[in-house]
Amino acid sequence: MPPCLDVYVWVPGCEPDVFRAFVDRYVAVDDPGDERLHPFLRTYVTGSPHSGDAEALRGLSRSANAGSGFSLYVRARDHYQAIITVTSEGATVLGLSLDDLDNSAQTLEQAAELIGRLRQEFSSPAGVAGIELPPAQSREEWNDDGLVQLRIGDLPEDVG
Repeated sequence: MPPCLDVYVWVPGCEPDVFRAFVDRYVAVDDPGDERLHPFLRTYVTGSPHSGDAEALRGLSRSANAGSGFSLYVRARDHYQAIITVTSEGATVLGLSLDDLDNSAQTLEQAAELIGRLRQEFSSPAGVAGIELPPAQSREEWNDDGLVQLRIGDLPEDVG
């Protein structure tokens, strides 16, 4: 697996329309690579979860100490991978991964352009990118610059 430059945007709130638009545009729904996409869609988009969906989604947290934040990694249509995260504060972090075979400046430029498009499309105040950057499952993780190579915009104080 080649290294990936992961690109994320922070979207205040967890709105069904945002999830639906991201999935429709960026996710390979016919072959998502993780069947938990369906419990996620039933729970967060249609609002009609089946029994067992909550348990399936609990398995998406990084650890038992992760709080209520979780991330779902699925196949993307035109990118290496798509990532949907619900943060512990109830915000959304949407991500796409770009192949970055040689850690090139060109890929970082593509990431900046992608952040701009995603910010505009999803009314996002900020975006980040980094090689193998895990998605932030909390505001504290979002503010951690440890693996961040590119940061565009800022989260307002009152953004959840």
